[in-house]
Amino acid sequence: MTKLSRLYPLLGDVRLPDTLPYSQVSTWELQFLYLLGRHHLTGEDRLVELGSGGGGSTYALALGLRESPVFDERTGRLHAYDFFRVGKGTFATEKFFTDGAKPRGENSFLDDFRGRLEPFLPFLEIHAGDLWQTSDPEDTTPVEFLHVDIAKTARVFRCVTERFLTRLRPGSVVLHQDFAGPRLPWLHHSTGALLPYIEIAGPPVRSTLAFEVVRPIPGHVLKAVAEDSYSVDEKLALISAVQEQIDRDHTGGIPFKSVLEFAKAYTAHYAGEHRRAWSIAKPLTSDAYLSRTRADHFEQLRKAYEQDREQHGGSRLTRLVRKAVGR
Repeated sequence: MTKLSRLYPLLGDVRLPDTLPYSQVSTWELQFLYLLGRHHLTGEDRLVELGSGGGGSTYALALGLRESPVFDERTGRLHAYDFFRVGKGTFATEKFFTDGAKPRGENSFLDDFRGRLEPFLPFLEIHAGDLWQTSDPEDTTPVEFLHVDIAKTARVFRCVTERFLTRLRPGSVVLHQDFAGPRLPWLHHSTGALLPYIEIAGPPVRSTLAFEVVRPIPGHVLKAVAEDSYSVDEKLALISAVQEQIDRDHTGGIPFKSVLEFAKAYTAHYAGEHRRAWSIAKPLTSDAYLSRTRADHFEQLRKAYEQDREQHGGSRLTRLVRKAVGR
């Protein structure tokens, strides 16, 4: 049993304030963040949230820290990173504004975020903007806690790897909030690369996978992850290794083995291997959860496969017909 697993039985007892800011993560995940702050984290090293959004997850974690018997608000710091604005490439929603919609001519909800988190501002440091610009490449301060809800693109995940994963130490806790997202396979194969050095806490808490670093992560492993230097076959094998460790989320609702199989399809898709991607994805169309929640994903991969097939002469039968007609 991992140290983090002792938090699972406490989930049902957590009662968060009704005034908690709007969040795109589930109540279960907010409760888990609260429990981490209340019962596990110390604040002796950096506490980092990447992708704070409207502040719901930040609030839950900060509330737990405030109620912790070991966290010192005078010296401990929670670092919140986000664009804090809506618009192309930010993956933010207008619900992050206090009124639920952005004011005319305004796209930043930073002031709204500060207002919601006002009780915790004495120990909250806010970093607004592009992560590549707001994070310090020279900072090697150890990170005790890393909540990753920002790695929606491979470009951003490289920044996460280079500037934050490199600062993990034995005892560090990582939460990947988007682990149920097949379109983000870098979360999955990177976790596979880290398996020899981490312990997964238990079943994912809804879409969040939690793990603790238990032994030093070699620099060459982090370099390979950051530089995306694994081949497609290697990435698929790494995802398979994760499949062996997790099945469904803690409520039984999300079939992670199927989700990770779908992530394999996107690994091939991003590498331009569209025929291979569809061959992995097509059998998953019979999965009830994926067919209900990821219909657009299937359509994307199917279209890419068909376009690729057309560009390369169509099916074998079509090529034979064309050859016969051409005689």
